[in-house]
Amino acid sequence: MKLEFIQATPDHAEIIGSLVVQLTQEICARTHAQHFDIDLAGTVQCCEALLSAGHYAAIIGWSDDIPVAVSTITETYALYAGGKIGVIQEFYVIPEFRCSGVGTLLIEQVRIYGQQRAWSCIELCTPPLPEFERTLSFYQHNGLIPVGGRKMRQNLATNG
Repeated sequence: MKLEFIQATPDHAEIIGSLVVQLTQEICARTHAQHFDIDLAGTVQCCEALLSAGHYAAIIGWSDDIPVAVSTITETYALYAGGKIGVIQEFYVIPEFRCSGVGTLLIEQVRIYGQQRAWSCIELCTPPLPEFERTLSFYQHNGLIPVGGRKMRQNLATNG
């Protein structure tokens, strides 16, 4: 298996969008709850705009010519962390490539990306537990430590 990781450009928005939609569908299916209301076309359009504006970055993992993994990341700031930090917004490895080391290599690519930008740390939220206990174990095995709390949200956009 030949693996390659690339930093995405806006031209990769459709690939990223497809992988992120698969991620959200898996989370909803495993938790039996509709956590997300996204569609492929809207996700691709949003991804292209965010990448083009420089507000968002993504690293895609390829096996031969097939995209098998993606991590989307943003840079933000936190006083508790001493300044710049990176936030992994989405992290997904297609099921056929899990337990093959692709995820570990992708996390390493994110670390390198963050080190090049002088981030003090990287953070992420796991999908809901206990359904994604293996995901939590994966992140811990790869050097991320739980810092408590739960991801919370209040939607601000209105329909209409």
